[in-house]
Amino acid sequence: MARTFPAPDDQLGEALHLLKITGTLYCQAELTAPWGIDVPALDGLMMFHVVTAGRCWLELDGREPLLLQPGSLTLVPHSTPHRLRSALDAPSSPLFDIPVELVSDRYEIMRFGGGGEPAQVTCGVVEPDHESARRLVAQLPEVLHVDTWDDGDASWLHSTLRLVARESVAKKPGGEMVLTRLADVLVVQTVRAWLDSAPEARQGWLAALRDEHVGRALIAIHRAPEKNWGVDSLAREVGLSRSAFSARFTDLVGESVMRYVTDWRLQLARTHLGRSTEPLSAVAHRFGYQSEAAFSRAYKRTFGVPPGSARQPADVDWRTVRGPAA
Repeated sequence: MARTFPAPDDQLGEALHLLKITGTLYCQAELTAPWGIDVPALDGLMMFHVVTAGRCWLELDGREPLLLQPGSLTLVPHSTPHRLRSALDAPSSPLFDIPVELVSDRYEIMRFGGGGEPAQVTCGVVEPDHESARRLVAQLPEVLHVDTWDDGDASWLHSTLRLVARESVAKKPGGEMVLTRLADVLVVQTVRAWLDSAPEARQGWLAALRDEHVGRALIAIHRAPEKNWGVDSLAREVGLSRSAFSARFTDLVGESVMRYVTDWRLQLARTHLGRSTEPLSAVAHRFGYQSEAAFSRAYKRTFGVPPGSARQPADVDWRTVRGPAA
């Protein structure tokens, strides 16, 4: 049976599946002017802010301040330090110096400010699966901003935030998973809006995904990393000659076909090892290696350490992120 592939636009949809969220912390901030919060770099983490009442300013060094209005959703994907303030001249305090009420392991409430004009901001800290999402995350700008009022309908955002609040206090079985999936929705919606409108979303790896031939090859690799892929087999898969396919792939992706295949397999294996107790021999076969020895050599050549070193918890311990409760 002939292999079927999504249309070029849907290939971008498959790329969004790479934004796997493995940890989530929500903070409901109830703020009164004047107030300001200095958010430090949180290595390997992404942060989003949703203004549900009032307004505030978001500031990053070297950029014009961004006014956040009710119904806006802003994503800071690269752990960039930034500041939220009620006004551009308002004093600010370090995030971790501000006391919070811990509702659950994944949800906290912050009440802070000088007693003036109120604002409410829902903030989320998420840990994306960087080993498989790194190419998509790497192409995102420092800030992504979506005004949900632009299309006249912010109901999806408000409904999602209501579910976040409900799940955070219910403490039902599976609640942590639900909170993580809701973060998926918020992050993916923001990235989707950027993909639809930003010129830079049509460059590099994302442009390769949109390409009729190279995009199909990338999807084939992503769907079946264990398959014995080669330049010839992938060229046949997408209906190009070997030389034409190889040149087009390198031009759009920025690296050779087989370098991409190897790198993709090993990045996926690294993530899998952090979450599984599966024997190394089984992991090797899962990601296209015929022997554990060949897999171990390739892994150490790429990462500088043996694959066994990746056996560690994948989730974030949020107590080490925030520190002891104030």
